[in-house]
Amino acid sequence: MSDENMVIAGYSETAVEFRSGRSAYDFAGEAFAALLASTGVDIARVDGLSVTVPLSECANPFFAFYMTEALGLSPTWLNYGGMGGCSATGGVARAMAAIREGQCEVAVVLSADAPSTNWGANYGAWRGEFQDPVGVLGPPSAFGLLMSRYEHQYGLNYEALAKIAIAQRQGGLMNDNAFEKLKKPITVDDYMNSRMIADPLRLLDCVMFCDGGNAFLVTSEAKARELGIEKMVRPTAYAEVTNFKGADPVADVTETGFSVLAPKVFEKSGLKPGDIGSFQPYDDFTIAVMMQMEDFGFCEKGKGSDYVMATDLSCKGDLPLNTGGGQLSAGQPGLASGGLNLAEAVRQMFGEAGQRQVANTQNALVTGIGVIPYARNWGTSTAMILEA
Repeated sequence: MSDENMVIAGYSETAVEFRSGRSAYDFAGEAFAALLASTGVDIARVDGLSVTVPLSECANPFFAFYMTEALGLSPTWLNYGGMGGCSATGGVARAMAAIREGQCEVAVVLSADAPSTNWGANYGAWRGEFQDPVGVLGPPSAFGLLMSRYEHQYGLNYEALAKIAIAQRQGGLMNDNAFEKLKKPITVDDYMNSRMIADPLRLLDCVMFCDGGNAFLVTSEAKARELGIEKMVRPTAYAEVTNFKGADPVADVTETGFSVLAPKVFEKSGLKPGDIGSFQPYDDFTIAVMMQMEDFGFCEKGKGSDYVMATDLSCKGDLPLNTGGGQLSAGQPGLASGGLNLAEAVRQMFGEAGQRQVANTQNALVTGIGVIPYARNWGTSTAMILEA
């Protein structure tokens, strides 16, 4: 078993497209080729692969195998990540464990999806009449219920949610990979006047399904230096939980798995909320971002609205938030979406974010959210702290 430091030694990301007409394999190949080009690593050195389950190919149980065939790989370690938006950070953690156990030396964590071109998902809940009831419009309706409950318990300032959307849109305007039709500035009035999707959830609270891919090179620090790689970041803390409070039939929908993950990652890293250089949370809906701010201790539970209104969330501000626009303003590339937030964190720490570059590149906090069951909180939560 290796005791070496594990690192993310490279990243790549495709442009986010809508109805691209391309397949998940196509986006994966583009991201994989770009990763090899940017790191200078020969394909023959890649002996580990983690692949995210895509919405566009859910009916294919052998997708991970066929991805190795498509890429021309013969890995000694293969992982198929079925945690949705948690699969990128979860894939990195599993690749690190596999390398420590000697199952591989150089792993690629690859996510690609094309749900706006081909919707192949079948959630297949064990009690479909409760998990995905007829008439419920998927995740937006689930989050509409969550927002209503949160407002009932704590109160909710919708201008604060507007501020989150606006801050991320400002980042998206500076992101070359963001979906072009999302590159329009928005105002508080735009947010308040956007159409209601699932009361009280508005259009500008939501992500837009798109197509795209991303990839990360995970290896030991010593191996990265042997390969001639100089830029790298260390995942110093990681935690995950699935089906939080699953034994409780009437769990509070406003209580999330992050409430138990946050203390773990901060204790392991030795950092505090005030030390975080950039916050790249999974952002399928604005309310999820605000609730994570509370759970990670940037403010007290139920005080998210006040905190957001008092805090500069821009790339030059007090808490740089999803500085590339996040999924809300770059587009959500299906279940490759967790890698979008992770790629921005690594980009910032590599000092490659251009005009949206943050000042503190010593660390970043990245999260993942996976699965949205009806009338419950999200199903899987992951949190990862990266350090220089």
